[in-house]
Amino acid sequence: MKLLILGGGSCQLSAIKKAKEKKLEVIVSDYYEDAPGKVYADYGETVSTFDIKGNIEVARKYNIDGVMTVGTDQPVYTAAVVAKNLDLPSFLSLPTAKAVTNKKNMKNILQRYNIPTVDFKILNRDFSINEIENISFPAVIKPLDSQGQRGVFKLNSPGEIRERFSEVLQFSREDEILLEEYYESKEITVSGWVIDEKLYILTVTDRITYENSLHIGICTAHIFPSVFLKRYYQEIKEISQRIVQGFKIKNGPVYFQMLIGDQGIKVNEIACRIGGAYEGDFMPGLTGVDILDLNIDLSLGSGLKSDKLEKYDMLNNERWLSVQLFFARPGKIHRVSDIDELTVLPGVMQAGFNFNEGDKIMRIENATERAGYFIVAGNSREELKENIKRVYNQLAICDYQGRNLVMRELGEVL
Repeated sequence: MKLLILGGGSCQLSAIKKAKEKKLEVIVSDYYEDAPGKVYADYGETVSTFDIKGNIEVARKYNIDGVMTVGTDQPVYTAAVVAKNLDLPSFLSLPTAKAVTNKKNMKNILQRYNIPTVDFKILNRDFSINEIENISFPAVIKPLDSQGQRGVFKLNSPGEIRERFSEVLQFSREDEILLEEYYESKEITVSGWVIDEKLYILTVTDRITYENSLHIGICTAHIFPSVFLKRYYQEIKEISQRIVQGFKIKNGPVYFQMLIGDQGIKVNEIACRIGGAYEGDFMPGLTGVDILDLNIDLSLGSGLKSDKLEKYDMLNNERWLSVQLFFARPGKIHRVSDIDELTVLPGVMQAGFNFNEGDKIMRIENATERAGYFIVAGNSREELKENIKRVYNQLAICDYQGRNLVMRELGEVL
């Protein structure tokens, strides 16, 4: 059987390798000719994952049996449209796929079903002050259909919105933007699997983010279990199930971002995909559920499996785990650590770099500047903390002056 995977970046590598292990013929489409996933695929096509028409042509060229993506937002809609056009299996209807990849649709559904979210407005370029009089500053502006925190800004006045409007639209195919009130809060993520509209929650993690005066929400680490899990579990579960029902999510993976502050839980983002923090890699070891395997089977129209999902009890999962999505200060890379020296350290499951020697690292504006990642586990909070510390003590991205550029303080927060 032939499977088209949209995206050949680091977040899709495990899906590509898993599909090959399952003896599938894999086609990868990616805008970059040298996308790392193409090395492991049978065929690689230089087509953007946003390019619906181009991916339909790729799908027809190879006469594929299924299409999927993981770890990235916008290709979810591309996959749904490709499947619809070629009459292939799809676990998402087009309206649902659109709703979870376009923030205008997303916010309207949250509002319609009384799912808590921050106050917001959809603005066009010539918006009036009256339109936003009920929005308090500071506020956040976002593209309606982007990903990786591209075009997201925290601003302090209507004038700043006008100044940044065109810049936000550079990351969008729409001519409107989203304006949200800034909510002082901590973030969590909810990852799970849906079968016949029933949600099985697999993890609730603390989502650690980087923030300066302008750029916010750039993820630097995930930590399981969340410090909010026991106190808010019933509310998290109830809100998550309402999302499934409101967005008419029938089957497949879900990934929700929520904010917790003085006003309680607010839903921030909704995605029908495996998360981009290597959830597909660590879920089998942490939960016993191989969501990558489930995702591939579902994309090819295979039957749903629920035995391991039924048996798993997140509240009694006593393991600790963190995905560290580390960044580095600007500079030109002279030397990086040997990955093999990192993966032999206690608790380390895997690690990788997004840059090579000779590459130039820019200042942090969105998730594309992420320097690499490592996944580390422990049997307690203290053991996890020590295991993370050991990795950072060994981890190096050095410039030509010998300075280690790794910003360990952004992720090492236990």
